[in-house]
Amino acid sequence: MMSFLSGLGLGLSLILAIGAQNAFVLRQGLRGEHVWAVVLVCSLSESVLVTSGVLGLGALVEAAPWILPMFRYGGAAFLLAYGARAAWAAWIGGAALRAEGQGGSLRRTVLTALAITWLNPHVYLDTVILLGSISTQYPAPLLFGAGCILAAWIFFTSVGFGAALLRPVFARPAAWRVLDGMIALVMWTIAASLLSA
Repeated sequence: MMSFLSGLGLGLSLILAIGAQNAFVLRQGLRGEHVWAVVLVCSLSESVLVTSGVLGLGALVEAAPWILPMFRYGGAAFLLAYGARAAWAAWIGGAALRAEGQGGSLRRTVLTALAITWLNPHVYLDTVILLGSISTQYPAPLLFGAGCILAAWIFFTSVGFGAALLRPVFARPAAWRVLDGMIALVMWTIAASLLSA
């Protein structure tokens, strides 16, 4: 039980940091658009990544040094483009218009969630390598991983559906502009950190 609770606690502490994935889940939750799909994509992806780390994929990533740079540059390019899109929406108020029923398709939303998750090299460092190596310090590594996975499901579900409580604040177009501006800054900051690593 100690392994499971440790995984739950560490999983929550790692996932709470503001990042591209969390900002995207929050935005979709505020818009009320394809929330179940986004929560499922992010939670299932996290489950696969944590399981891979606990089962030893971190060693493979460390043995093939070309993998992380490939994800770093691809992820940075994607985040720069997504940040530019968010900045443009902040400038013209596009998010407010989409929030009134002109949002993206389910396919596009799912592909964006997958790209934000799987093109981010930080996710491999945090979930596959870090959690994978920490899991070996517990008597039941699989239970540790299960705790981390539960943390992801709790977090993404809470953010995705809990965002509805903030919708009255986002009834004003100015609030959407501020959120899109903040999302652009988060995306660009993460992209810059990837390129400077």
